[in-house]
Amino acid sequence: MAFVTDPPIATKILKMRQRVRWRDPLVLRREIDQTRLVLDDGQADNPEFSFLVIGDSGSGPHRGHNPQRQIAEKLLLHRDECRFLIHTGDVVYLVGSSEYYPKNFIEPYREFLVGGEHPKQIAFNRMVFNLPFFPVPGNHDYYDLPFFYGLLAQVALPLRRLLQSQLDMDVGWHGSGQGNAYACAFLDCLRTLNLPFELERHLDQHYTVKTDTGYCLRYQPNHFTRLPNRYYTFRVGGIDFFALDSNTFNEPAPLPKNMDGINFRRLLEKQRAELERQIQEIYETSMRLNSDNPEDAEQLDDLRAKLEQLEETKRDIDKQLTVEKGAIDIEQLEWLQQRLIESWQTEAVRGRVLFFHHPPYVTEATKWYQGQTLAVRRHLQQVLDAVAEEIGELAQGRPIVDLVLNGHAHCLEYLRTLNTGHADANIHWLVCGGSGFSLRRQRQEGAELMEPFEHFGKKDVRTVAKSLMFIGRSGQGSKKRRPYSALRIDVKDGCPPKFVIRPLVAERFQHQWIEREVEPFWI
Repeated sequence: MAFVTDPPIATKILKMRQRVRWRDPLVLRREIDQTRLVLDDGQADNPEFSFLVIGDSGSGPHRGHNPQRQIAEKLLLHRDECRFLIHTGDVVYLVGSSEYYPKNFIEPYREFLVGGEHPKQIAFNRMVFNLPFFPVPGNHDYYDLPFFYGLLAQVALPLRRLLQSQLDMDVGWHGSGQGNAYACAFLDCLRTLNLPFELERHLDQHYTVKTDTGYCLRYQPNHFTRLPNRYYTFRVGGIDFFALDSNTFNEPAPLPKNMDGINFRRLLEKQRAELERQIQEIYETSMRLNSDNPEDAEQLDDLRAKLEQLEETKRDIDKQLTVEKGAIDIEQLEWLQQRLIESWQTEAVRGRVLFFHHPPYVTEATKWYQGQTLAVRRHLQQVLDAVAEEIGELAQGRPIVDLVLNGHAHCLEYLRTLNTGHADANIHWLVCGGSGFSLRRQRQEGAELMEPFEHFGKKDVRTVAKSLMFIGRSGQGSKKRRPYSALRIDVKDGCPPKFVIRPLVAERFQHQWIEREVEPFWI
């Protein structure tokens, strides 16, 4: 896994622009908004509706059992009562490869696809959803695998089996192609329409809805279920939903050149060395296990998850050690700022929901302190602060957004921000990232997130967020519990809107699946 690479932010932006023919002359002449869609599902736009949420789902079977299939079956019980499904990112592990869409996405979620009764006949780049499916890209959906290492991984498979190493990861011949597999699976890749008449005919057919920001894509379940861009917006029941690509504004700030920066660099280097030691220890432990033994099989699952966790933490440290000038997706952040302002100035809108991959606030043990977490928090605060200043008294004391949905942290968590000193205060945050790959524990430091601040020249710390619910890995040995999760969210009428949060949990305990009911709650 150490050879997995994450493309630079500038590359991600450029490649995605090329795939959707961003601001193509013909698109501009037709006044098309490539960041907006209208849901055309034949249903009345009722202010009360429900939707489903999953995240970090995209792994294959876990040594004989499949968590994401368990979650899919939970979702199916609610599908007919819900208007759409949101995915918070990391659709396919480990490197977002098109090779693994059949096993890690199409097969477990086959009932949500047209033709799903024959999943092996569905090509990953020809999927059509029968329930609207609104994903955002996760970090794994962008990861790459150089061809040489893909070749080595395949050649080494017989050798690994001979040496009784059971840590076979979902790594094939290649990676995501800098996010190309995700784009081909979910986006409307206009670049494939090479002839002018092909593009014109396509736009005539699918970009036909007139809105106040221009013509936009008509999303039709069972017929045409492509997304216009890697970030986009849509409105249902008077609620504006904003889907973001946080992979392009999550780069940590450069380390300062002063003594504090030097000391922090030394600390990071020490942490990195410890991670390398733990990674080597995992490989050595795996050599002593037998996947045919149920106890060993679940331990191998834990080791594989731990290995991915350590490698991801190491990549975050590498970003902090090597970044010289933090890259920022200014265009996307300015788009979000302007669209939020317009949303507040539209009388028909009664609420706003954001969803993206990297959580700005989380108490999961491996994510709460990462440089990427703090970077996303900082950029989102800047956007919300600017919106708050612009709309002024229009907000009447309400938070700028009513709800934020994230993934990345492999758990189910509900947090609420307090006084952060910014316009992200008093917001409800739901982290839904435990839908299939692996699960993580809550941090030992507890449920309150503290942050330093300065007041009248004096330095102090304050609680900026509290975790009010955490569902993740717990227990040890034979008492270990693995509660995989998803959400059903019921939106109620009124302004501001109320939400009923219904956790959907499938728990793995002592080599079997058990029912676990979690009480719904209101926010």
